[in-house]
Order: sequence, then structure tokens, then C-alpha cells
Amino acid sequence: MSDNIEKNENNIINNSKEQKYTADDIRVIDPLEAVRLRPGMYIGTTASAGLHHLIWEILDNSIDEALAGYGKKVIVTLHKDGSCSVLDEGRGVPVGINKDTGKSAIELVYTVLHAGGKFSDKVYSSSAGLHGVGASVVNALSSWCEVTVYRDNVESFIRFVDGGKIDVPLKTIGPTKKRGTYVRFLPDNKIFPSIDFKWETVFNHLQESAFLLKGIKFVLIDEKNNQTQEFCYENGLVEYVANINQNKESITDIMYFSDIDNDSKIQMNIAMQFCKDDYNESIYSYCNNVRTRDGGTHEAGFRTGITRAVNDFAEQNKLIKNKKLEGSDIREGLTAVISVIVPEKIIQFE
Repeated sequence: MSDNIEKNENNIINNSKEQKYTADDIRVIDPLEAVRLRPGMYIGTTASAGLHHLIWEILDNSIDEALAGYGKKVIVTLHKDGSCSVLDEGRGVPVGINKDTGKSAIELVYTVLHAGGKFSDKVYSSSAGLHGVGASVVNALSSWCEVTVYRDNVESFIRFVDGGKIDVPLKTIGPTKKRGTYVRFLPDNKIFPSIDFKWETVFNHLQESAFLLKGIKFVLIDEKNNQTQEFCYENGLVEYVANINQNKESITDIMYFSDIDNDSKIQMNIAMQFCKDDYNESIYSYCNNVRTRDGGTHEAGFRTGITRAVNDFAEQNKLIKNKKLEGSDIREGLTAVISVIVPEKIIQFE
């Protein structure tokens, strides 16, 4: 048996000598090629959730424009050819030449990772996308991607194919009175097992965005099934809570709170309601319109605050003696939506 062990050890040693590993084995690849090689690192998965994440990345750019006060409508279209487009009424992606690179700004945004206007609070005071990879990752994972910009009374166009290669260089189409950006892309079927966008998935996401951005209209068009849905909520989070509790029996009206901290400029919006026959709490929290499913200081602070407020009220009105109510008991039957807008300069996503 010892002879066999020795032979195995010799084989391992011999094999290891044959496996050469030199400086020439170190590859430096194009960043967009890296995205195509390891898409899960950027969108989580190539399954349905990752496929739809491509829409969210482009949509976030339009939402950030709306948050900054530019535009009141965003249109998402699921086209018959399987592609998806997002049209907004924002300022339009800059098309001028970037002095540091000599390339057009729009080319940088769609072909270079970590290139964008969200690394400074000069352009966006707050933003859902702070990493500068969204648009370029979508381009990298698409068979083709077309971008039309309506800016400064000029319509411009650029087209990419095969994961970010320029097919039609940036060109001027002509004069226009429109303002905004139109992005249309077809996910690459060599990367995604299915490139079939689901109406219900996009429907739910756009409705949620409309609740969070009161007064902003979101339009969803499905060309395949010839259906259209519009979302616009003037009362925002109040209507969000009403929608969640529509099949529950409420014991309070919907309460709404809104405030802004003058020093940090953090904005806070909360809508909440208690319902009977429900022993669980339902808390939905967001930071810059991104769902924070794992909670955070904004959600923990809300829980602490409501527990303290109820106990203080009960003590002041002599409703309890020598014992405080547990937070979990206070929150039974509670539905709450918490939305905070945090300036770019102090935000941390974890």
C-alpha cells in the first residue's frame, strides 16, 4: 500500500511540473469582454432576474433624471422583436467630446465601466445608480443597443453590436424639439437562456417606481400582446399602502410623514397603517428608490422610533404602569413604506 501512495505522490509531483504558469498566462481583457465572460458578477444571474435587471439599469438612469427634476414621463416598451426600449424626458446623455479621453461622452457612458455623471453631486444630488456600470453592462450583454439623444435641439444617434462594438458611430440626425434619451437593446441569446421579458415582472417594477415617485407617469407598452398600462400616483406612498392593504380590514387611517434634515439634506417619507387580524408586520424600505430588502439604519430607526413614540404616549396618558410595550407587539398588523433620499456625497450601499 505504501508503494501505491508513493506512486501517487510522484504522479502529483510530475503533473504539477507539467502545468506551467508564467507571466504570459496573465490576461488583460477588454472590460466589456469581462462582463460577457462573468455576467453574474454584474447582474447577479443570467436567469430571468438578471435579464430583467438590464431594464432596471436603463430605467434607473431615467428615474435619476426625474428625481433631479427633469421630465415627468418614462415609457418602457417591450417590442415584437424581443428588444426593450426606455424613453425619458430628461436632459439627454451628453454627446460632446470628453476632454480627458477625446471620445464622445455618450460612447464613454455605454462602453466604459465606471464612466458616468454620478460620481459627483454636481450633476445628481442623489441617485439610484452610483457605480457607473449600468448602461455599459447592458450594452455588453446585448446583441445590439441603439441610443438616440434629444439634446440642445439636436437629435443624435449611435448604435452598438456584439456586446459594445460601435456599428454606427455617433451622428447627427437633425433638429428636434424633443428632450430626453431613448435606449433600445436586444439581450444576447448567447448569454441568456431566455430573452423573453415578462409583462408581469416589468408591470410590478414600474408600479412600484410610480408609487415612490409621486406625480411621475410610467407607461408600459407590450407590442406582442397589444396592451398598455399607465401608472401615476399623485399621493405616492399613501396610495402604495392602500394598494398593499386593499384586501385587509384597517383599524386606522393611513398616516403620512415627510421631512428633510437641513444639515445632511436627507429626505424621509413614511406612510403607515394598522390592520386587524394580521399578526405580522409588513415593512417596505427604500433608499433612493432602490428596495433595501435587508433593511438598514433607516428601517431600524423607524422601528425604534415607533416603539418609543407609542410607549411615551402610553406613559404620559397613564395607559401602562412600570412596564414598556415590546416593539414586536406594537408593530402587529402594521404596514409601512419607508423611503429615504440620501445625497450622493454621503450614501453607502451595502
